[in-house]
Amino acid sequence: MFATRTRLAVRQGTVLQRQFGISAVVANKAVDPIQKLFLDKLNEYKVKSKAAGGKLVDPSPAIQKDIATELDRVRRVYGGADGADMTKFPTFNFPEPKVDPINS
Repeated sequence: MFATRTRLAVRQGTVLQRQFGISAVVANKAVDPIQKLFLDKLNEYKVKSKAAGGKLVDPSPAIQKDIATELDRVRRVYGGADGADMTKFPTFNFPEPKVDPINS
């Protein structure tokens, strides 16, 4: 009796594992119309983002003005040069220190 139940439980566990693995593939598809619209918008944004080349997608003139204002403020606060790109990480050049040799 116990052996029969154990075999049945093991067999059902295998079936559940198989069905769960299959359901993960099925869940990858958009079944809900709202989910489908959301995924379509994400794909559309991805295409626009690649076309923009890393810049903002469909920026309005007000947004572009705000970004320029903030970059100017950052340039003033942190002492950037007039033509410096404040969106890049700065490069540091540390000269090799000159050490006097010790005379014995």
